[in-house]
Amino acid sequence: MSAPDTEAQRRSQPAAAHRRILAHGLYEARLTLRNGEQLLVSLILPLLVLLGLHRAHAVTDVVPGIDIITPGVLSLAVMASAFTGAAIATGFERQYGVLAYLATTPLGATGLILGKSLAVLCVIAVQVVVLGASGAVLGWSPEPLGILWLAVVLVIGAAAFTALGLLLAGTVRAEATLALANVAWVLMGAAGGAVLPLDHHGAGALLLALPSAALGEAVRGATVDGHLAAVPVLILATWALVAIAAARKWFTWK
Repeated sequence: MSAPDTEAQRRSQPAAAHRRILAHGLYEARLTLRNGEQLLVSLILPLLVLLGLHRAHAVTDVVPGIDIITPGVLSLAVMASAFTGAAIATGFERQYGVLAYLATTPLGATGLILGKSLAVLCVIAVQVVVLGASGAVLGWSPEPLGILWLAVVLVIGAAAFTALGLLLAGTVRAEATLALANVAWVLMGAAGGAVLPLDHHGAGALLLALPSAALGEAVRGATVDGHLAAVPVLILATWALVAIAAARKWFTWK
């Protein structure tokens, strides 16, 4: 075989799997960060919640201080990007046939899912920097050791909520995904234990089994107490495993 033929054959081969996943993940992350609607939900609204609750704490003791508010808002932001944003984007890609096309490329179905997960982690990194810096300006001072546990919790939380978002996007129409994802995000943020701690006694304790409550409890445990909250992390990991299994079983590409 001649040298030009060898070079042409080499160029026709797909890139290594990790390079395909990395390229797709960074591409999706750039799309998300350039999308005004996505930025509104993923970054602007959580920032407004942070500033609003901090202001409310100044006038009433009902609202906790910045050390409780900031990790709650970080949890809200993770749900916005991993669940709401991923679900809506994937739902419309599925409806327009984009997913069915991408699944037939060298990227493949598994590479597509991993690429989307990587994109979510990139967006979460931006959220942590922006919201964390804003919280620090307002007086937030997390436990130094807790930063490491925070990273662990956010990765598990991203896995759980991305899987839940893909499950929703892969089983209902895009318009229904849009409505359900936004409503679920608001409810989980307002009353699901993500932003503000839930009562650990009585009927409120039942809500601690929600993924939003588990994420909020785990993030607060990391940043306030500097340790990994075992029970909330276990609950969150269970949600992640169940959602991943359900998405693999019922997700349809078109």
